[in-house]
Amino acid sequence: MRTVTHWIGGKPATGESTRTGPVWNPATGEQQAEVLLASRTDVDAAVRAAAAAFQGWSQSSLSNRTKILFSFRELVNSRIQDLAEIISDEHGKVVSDARGEVQRGLEVIEFACGIPTLLKGDYSDQVSTGVDLFSFRQPLGVCAGITPFNFPAMVPMWMHPVAIACGNTFVLKPSERDPSASQLVAELWAEAGLPDGVFNVVHGDKEAVDALLDHPDVAAVSFVGSTPIAKYIHERGTANGKRVQALGGAKNHAVVLPDAPIDYASDHLVAAAFGSAGERCMAISATVAVGGAATSSWRPSARRPVR
Repeated sequence: MRTVTHWIGGKPATGESTRTGPVWNPATGEQQAEVLLASRTDVDAAVRAAAAAFQGWSQSSLSNRTKILFSFRELVNSRIQDLAEIISDEHGKVVSDARGEVQRGLEVIEFACGIPTLLKGDYSDQVSTGVDLFSFRQPLGVCAGITPFNFPAMVPMWMHPVAIACGNTFVLKPSERDPSASQLVAELWAEAGLPDGVFNVVHGDKEAVDALLDHPDVAAVSFVGSTPIAKYIHERGTANGKRVQALGGAKNHAVVLPDAPIDYASDHLVAAAFGSAGERCMAISATVAVGGAATSSWRPSARRPVR
């Protein structure tokens, strides 16, 4: 059976932990692979690799970083179908939906390609008598991303392209339920010319998450997932002096105004609520009808079939 390994220091790594988790095929219900679950020692190896790489990467020129980012963008673009099929195979969403997910990730990579302009500092002359003000941006160090099951390519791409473009190094802990997309992304970073250790992937469960939150060399953590876990990660990470971005769940509302075409609105409300099995971050869970939209004389039998 295929084993999904970690990616540490620019190459696949098995680590020391012998624990594994199943990777299922949602279409058949059969196990198609197993993924290694990192121990604290394995996480420490990834963080140490990232910390060592930070010394050189943080001092690399902006032109060198953007050269690698542009190369990475072209490689991801050329492998959209491969990434989409991997996502569909492990997550279960249809390939067309998975392709859209990768495209949204590409948009963030393209944003990061413009980092030389975005990193510019400021200078103000004589803010007080004989005092000038300078501001400039510097990388933090090792950043970590803890990402969810529902978007195994897009959500990590919200994080690592920007962090890396800014001169940081990165350790990604993706969902252990659909880990293979992250492995291909790591290979594409290496093919783009990213130095070893700048981007690392460790798979795991709570043990790996806690190891990242507690590690003294991790400077910042970004998380997307459920609200209870977001609270836990924010509390534990900030208690350890880290910058933490923790995005939890929300109650998403759609507002239907009086002039809305009811048939059209109802079709799209159903699609928004149940598309991708309701797993989209902005899946509509509540609808608020305003004024005439709530008292319309339309009849359910008059609606077009929902497709």
